[in-house]
Amino acid sequence: MCGIAGIFHLETPKPVDPARVDAMCDALVHRGPDGHGVWTAPGVGLGHRRLSIIDLAGSPQPMASLDGRAMLVFNGEIYNYRELRQELKEAGAHFRTDGDSEVILAAWQRWGPDCVSRLHGMFAFAIYDLDARTLFLARDRLGVKPLYLAPLSDGSLAFGSELKALLAHPLLRREIDPLAVEDYLAWGYVPDHRAILKGVTKLPAGRSLLLRNGAPMPRPSQWWDVSFEHRHKGKVADLEAELLHLMRQAVSSRMVADVPLGAFLSGGVDSSSVVALMAEASSNPVRTCSIGFDVAALDESAYATQVAQQYHTDHASRLVSPDDFEAIDALAGMFDEPFADASALPTWRVCQLARESVTVALSGDGADEALAGYRRHLFQYNEDRVRSLLPQGLRGPVFGTLGAIYPKADWAPRPLRAKTTLLSLAGDSAEGYARALAVTSPELREGLYTDAFRRLRGEYRAEQPLYDVMRSAPARSGLDRAQYADLKVWLPGDILTKVDRTSMAVSLESREPLLDHRLIEFAAGLPESMRVHGGQGKWLMKRTMRRFLPDDILYRPKQGFVTPIAQWFRGPLAQTARDIATSKALARTGWFDTRRLTSLVDAHLSGMSDNSRLLWQLLMLEKAFTGLGIG
Repeated sequence: MCGIAGIFHLETPKPVDPARVDAMCDALVHRGPDGHGVWTAPGVGLGHRRLSIIDLAGSPQPMASLDGRAMLVFNGEIYNYRELRQELKEAGAHFRTDGDSEVILAAWQRWGPDCVSRLHGMFAFAIYDLDARTLFLARDRLGVKPLYLAPLSDGSLAFGSELKALLAHPLLRREIDPLAVEDYLAWGYVPDHRAILKGVTKLPAGRSLLLRNGAPMPRPSQWWDVSFEHRHKGKVADLEAELLHLMRQAVSSRMVADVPLGAFLSGGVDSSSVVALMAEASSNPVRTCSIGFDVAALDESAYATQVAQQYHTDHASRLVSPDDFEAIDALAGMFDEPFADASALPTWRVCQLARESVTVALSGDGADEALAGYRRHLFQYNEDRVRSLLPQGLRGPVFGTLGAIYPKADWAPRPLRAKTTLLSLAGDSAEGYARALAVTSPELREGLYTDAFRRLRGEYRAEQPLYDVMRSAPARSGLDRAQYADLKVWLPGDILTKVDRTSMAVSLESREPLLDHRLIEFAAGLPESMRVHGGQGKWLMKRTMRRFLPDDILYRPKQGFVTPIAQWFRGPLAQTARDIATSKALARTGWFDTRRLTSLVDAHLSGMSDNSRLLWQLLMLEKAFTGLGIG
C-alpha cells in the first residue's frame, strides 16, 4: 500500500523537475512512510511513497522492468500475483524480486493494456513505456484505490493518489467547481465523476487511460463492468455452497502479507463473517480490534467480544467517547475535498487502534452493496412493487401532492415520517432511489442557494448522473439498478473513500475481501429472492454463515458506526452551529442564503427539526474551503 504521484507532458517532452515530483510525494508521506523514490526522463516524472507489505526489502519503486523499457509506480495489492508470476515465467519472463510490483510490469509487457483484466486486487498504477513514449494509468474494478488527475497550464498532466499531491504543484488552479458543491450537498461527498476543484478529475473505477506523447488526452476506457442482467439457476444449497467458496477464496487470498495482519470486528454480519473465515484459514489466533462507545445505545462492542470469544481471536477493544468533536479539524484535513459521512470519525479511531498492532487489516466493506444489505434496498424493492401496480399518470399527481403537503416530522416516530416515501413513489425507480440516497433533498438545496449560485449551476442537478447510471444499467429490476448505482457511485465515492483516507492517515492497509470481483459478479446474478427475503437483506449470505455465526449476530438490526452529531450541535457545538450561518468562508462565495441558514440552525437548536446532517455538511464544506486556501 502506497502513494503515487507523477507528471506527464502530452505534447512537448519538457524536462520534469525531480524536486517537484518529490514535493508531490512528500504530501503523501502518511500513505508510505517506509521508503520513497523519484524517477524522471524527458517529458515524464514518477514518484512513490512506500508502505512495505510484501517483499519488504526487494521491491523499491519507481521500478524498472528487467529490460529497462518500462517504469512503474503502483499503489495497492495484487492478490493473484503468485499465480500470474508462474504463468509469466512459463511464457519466458524473468524476475528479480518476490513482490507483486514486478509482476505488473511483466504483465504489461506481455499483454499491454489488457493486463488489467488479469490482475485480481486493489490498485491504481502508472506505467511509462520508454520505447512507445506512452503513460498507462489504471484503477481497480471497484475503485478501492484512488487516482486524481489534473491537466496543467504548461501542457502536462499531474496525477496522484490524493488531491494533496496535486495541491503541492504550483500550477494547480484552486478554483471551486460549483457543480461539485451541488453534488456534495446532495450526497455528502463529491462523486468520482467530479472533484471539488475545477479542472481536477478522478480516474473512474474499472477504467484505464493510455496517454501518448504528441496526441491529445483521450477519454478513459472502461475495462470492467458488472452485469445484473442474468440470473443464476439452481438449488439454494448449491448457490449457498458457491457463495461460501467465493468468500473463503476472497478472504484467504487477502491474508498474504509479510507484516502483522488482523481484522476490524464490529460485531455485525460482514466483519464477523470475515473474521470467522480468517480463523478457519489460519493456524494462529486472528488479531481483531473494535471500538465501543460510552453511550449504551450506540455501543456494539459486546457483539464484537462475543465473536472474538467464539473464534479465540487476539482481540483489542477500546472505549471511546462519542464526544470526539475535537478531532474534526484533523478529520477534514484527511479528505481535502468536503466529506460529510460522520462515521469517518469512529472509522479513523478503529484504524488507529488497529495500527498499534498490525499493518494490514481486513474489513467487511462491500457486502451490503453486493448483496442488498441496506434498509434502502428493502424500501426500493417494496416501492417498486407499488410502482408496478399503479401507473405513473396516477402515482405522480397523487403521491407527489401528498408528499408536498406532508410535514417533515423529524420529531415523530419513524412510521409517521412518510414525506420521503410519498415523494419517492411519485417518481420512477431512479428518482425514488435518488431520494433514498440523498443527504439533502432537491427542495432543501434549492432553498439554500442564492440566485448567483443558481446561475452558475444552470440546468445541472446532482441527481441526473445517478439517474443516468440507473437507467442505463445492465439490469432487470429496480433493485438491480439500485445496487448497480451503489457499486458505481456510492461505494467508491463514500465508503471506499472513507476507509482509504482514514486507514492511510495512520499508514494502515485496509483490504476488503467481500469486494472480490468474482464474488461481486456472482452476487449480481442471484435472484432477488436470495438477496431480499422475508424483510431481510443479504438473505443468502446470512443463510450461508449460519454454520459459523449465531442468529443474534446474523439477524439483529443493522446499526453501523454512529456519531451523535444531532446532540453535538445542540450541546458543545451549538455555537459552531450558529457560526455556520455567518461563516466567512461560505459567505465569501455568495452562494448561500444566510437568512435561510440562520433559520435552519435555529430550528435545529430549538429541537423543532433535525438539521444536523446538513449542518455537518456545511461545517465540512467550510473546513474544506479553508484547507484549500479558499476561505
